[in-house]
Amino acid sequence: MNRAQTGSSAVTAAPRWAGLARGSLQQLLAMGSLVAIAVVFTILRPHSFPTLTNVSTILTAVTTVGILALGVTFIIITGGIDLSIGTGMILCGVMAGVFITNMGLPVWAGVLATVLFGGLIGLVNGINVAVLKLPPFIATLGMMMITSGLALVISGTKPIYFSKTPEFGALMNKSLVSGIRLPVGGVIFLVLIVVSIVLLQRTLLGRNAFAIGSNEQATALSGVNVTKWLILAYVLCGLFMGLAGVLAAARLSSAQPTGGAGVELQAIAAVIIGGTSLAGGRGSMIGTVIGALIMAVLDNGLRMIGVAQEWQQVAIGTVILIAVYLDIIRKKE
Repeated sequence: MNRAQTGSSAVTAAPRWAGLARGSLQQLLAMGSLVAIAVVFTILRPHSFPTLTNVSTILTAVTTVGILALGVTFIIITGGIDLSIGTGMILCGVMAGVFITNMGLPVWAGVLATVLFGGLIGLVNGINVAVLKLPPFIATLGMMMITSGLALVISGTKPIYFSKTPEFGALMNKSLVSGIRLPVGGVIFLVLIVVSIVLLQRTLLGRNAFAIGSNEQATALSGVNVTKWLILAYVLCGLFMGLAGVLAAARLSSAQPTGGAGVELQAIAAVIIGGTSLAGGRGSMIGTVIGALIMAVLDNGLRMIGVAQEWQQVAIGTVILIAVYLDIIRKKE
C-alpha cells in the first residue's frame, strides 16, 4: 500500500473511531450517572432502597418503558420518532382483553394476536412515513390520538379484567425463582435486550438503520431500499409496543383504556440519555437500557423519599430537557 492510500485509510478510519469513542464516553457517563443516583438514594434510604425487594420493584417498573425504549431506538437511529408508543401500548392492552377475555382465546394466542396488532400499528406508521412521506412527528402524533381514542371506543371506556385467566397476570407477577422475586416480565425484558443488540449490531436491519440515519439520500443512491427498511423499523417498534401492552395489562390483571400519554416521553428520554442521537445515525441498545434504568431508579427513589407526584413530574421533565440539550451539544461536536 502506498503512502497516499495509507493516508486515505487513516482519514476514513478517524471519524469512525471518533464516533465510537464518543458513543462509549456517553455510555460511561450514563452509567456513572446511574451509579451516582443509586448511591444518593441508598444514603437517603439505606434500609429500604438497596434491598432485593426494591431492586425487583425497579426491574418490574422498568420493564414496559424499557421495552418501548428498545423498540423506538431503531426508529430514532433512522432519524425518525414515534410518539404513538405510549397510547399504542394502552390500545394493545385493551386488545389483549378483547382477545383473551371477550373472545375467549387461549392466553398464548391472545398474547400473539396482541403483539401482531402492535406490529400492525407500526406498519401503518411506517407506510405513512416511508411511502406517504409524512414527517414522522406528524404521522405518529396523529396515530397517538387515534390509538388513544380507539382504546376508549373498543373498551367502552371501562377496564377489561382478566379474572378468568389468572395465568395471564402471572406474566408480570409470578416469580421464576423460589424465594427471589424475579418476575417473568423482567426476564422477558432481559431476553429482548439481547435480541435487540443482535438485531442492531449483526443484521441488515441494524446496519441500514444506521446508514439511513446518517444520510438517507446517499443510502438510497447506494442501492438500499430505504422504504422497505424504514417500514421494517416501525413494524419492529410496533411489535415491541404490543408486547409492552401485554405486560402492562398483565401487571394490573386488567386492561385500562386510559393513560399512556407521557410514557412515550420517558421511553424517548431513556434512548437519548443512553447516547442515541435525535438526528439519527448513532446509538446503542446498552445505552438505551442504562437510560431506562436511570428513569426507573429516579422515579423509584423520588417516591421512596416522599417527593410529591407533581415534583416527580418536574424532575423527570428536567431530565428530558437535559438529555436533549446534551444531544445538541454532541451534534455540535
